[in-house]
Formats: sequence, C-alpha cells, structure tokens
Amino acid sequence: MPHSGSPRPSPNVWRRAAWLVLVAPMLIAARHLTFPPQLGTIVVNGSVRDSMNAIWTRSNAHWNELAGENTLTQMIGSGKPTQREYMGCMQGSISHDTLFVTGSVPSHDMRQLQFAVTGTCDSIKDFVGAWHTHPYRAAPDGHALKEAGLSRQDLATFATGDDPAILVVWDVDSIDAAARGPDGSVLHPITVVMH
Repeated sequence: MPHSGSPRPSPNVWRRAAWLVLVAPMLIAARHLTFPPQLGTIVVNGSVRDSMNAIWTRSNAHWNELAGENTLTQMIGSGKPTQREYMGCMQGSISHDTLFVTGSVPSHDMRQLQFAVTGTCDSIKDFVGAWHTHPYRAAPDGHALKEAGLSRQDLATFATGDDPAILVVWDVDSIDAAARGPDGSVLHPITVVMH
C-alpha cells in the first residue's frame, strides 16, 4: 500500500539540517567573542633596547658630514650617503594590554635611504610590529635637527596595515610608539617602558 503522508525530505534537506546543527553553535559563540584588549604599554627588553640604540648610533654616525649636499638630493637618495634609516621587525607577545618586545630582526628586502626606509616583516616568527630609526638632520648652522617621534607619514603608513604596533628610535634611549586599537584605529602615543 502506498504511503499517503507527506513526502520524504530530499538528501539536500538533511545536509542543510546537519550543517545548521554543526555550525549554529559556532556562530552563536562567535557573536560573544571580544576584540583583543586595547594596548596601553609596550615593554622593550633590555637586550633589544641595546641593539636598537647600537643600530641607531651606527645609522646616525655621519649626520653632520653633509657639506655641499642639499635636502632634495638627500631625500631621493642621490646625495652623499652619510646616514641611513633602518627598519627592523619586532618579535614578542601580547598579554592583556601590554605588548612585550623580546627580539628584533632586520626586515626583508630593506631599502635604506637618507631619510626613508622600506622593507617587509613577512613570515617573521612571533611578529608584533616594525621599528625604524630617525637619524639627525643637519641644520644650516650645523646643529642637529631631531625628528623626535613618529612622523605624520609614519602614522599614515601604519594606519593602512594591520601590524599591532610601530616604534621609532630617534636618539639613544628615545622611542616613540603607536599601536592599533581593537577597532583598527591608530593610538598614539603609547607608553614605552625600556626594561
């Protein structure tokens, strides 16, 4: 005798039902995930700080040997190469609202100019951000001009990426930093503790 009730569901209906049973709890759980906490402090390990200072000193050694050079030739890299910016990739971890920098390696494909640097930190283990140097510039009267902090261009470039933090070393034991907020915004300045 033929079955007179409602038709049997197709295999596709069963697959969709199984998918919902498996995926629905994950979707509900995902709605309750929270963003990582907002970074408030960056702690730089002592050996990393010493390495950053040494690199800055080496990169800045001939800042006042620019007689006969003009700013344009320096900026485009066609002038006498006295000092050069450097870019490193920071390694470390994030715990609560603190980023710990425990290591640094040179960036890949680094291109160093007088007052600019490019490179990448792709495939760096425990990557937490990039850092670079700001060497002194020579004023017309021979005094050092210091770019004491991240420039507008540094912050604009940082804003387009997804690195957790960026640092600049602009003198021995002088660091400025920015971090990415939970919503992707740029938080600047961020407290830096040299441990």
